[in-house]
Amino acid sequence: MEFQKDNTFVTGRLKSMKYAFNGAVKLIKTEHSIMVQFSLGIIMTIAGFYFHISQTEWLCQTLAIGFVLSIEGLNTAVEKIADFIHPDYSRRIGFIKDIAAGAVFFAAMTAIAIGLIIYIPKFI
Repeated sequence: MEFQKDNTFVTGRLKSMKYAFNGAVKLIKTEHSIMVQFSLGIIMTIAGFYFHISQTEWLCQTLAIGFVLSIEGLNTAVEKIADFIHPDYSRRIGFIKDIAAGAVFFAAMTAIAIGLIIYIPKFI
C-alpha cells in the first residue's frame, strides 16, 4: 500500500496535527525522560495556579515547559534514529547521542533558572 499525500490545505493540516498529537502521546506513554519532564510540567502548572503567578510569569513558565519537552522529544528522535542506523555500540554514535542529551541539559537548566526566578520571590 502506497502512502498518498493529502494536498488539500485544511484536511492536510488536520492530518498533520493528528500525526503530531499521536507522536506526543507516544512520547508521553513510552519514554521515561518525557514522562518525568511532563510530570514536572504538570507540577509547575499546579504551582502556578497555587501561587497566582502573573501573566508574564505564565508566559515564561509555559515557554520553558514547552522548550524542555520539545528538546527532549528531539533528543529521543535522535537516539531512536541513531540506534536504528547503528544498533551496536559505536563511539561516534555515542558522541552524537551525548550532544543531543547536552541540548536537553541546556533546556532543563534554562527551565530551572526560570522556575527559580518565578518562585523564589514567592517564598521570601
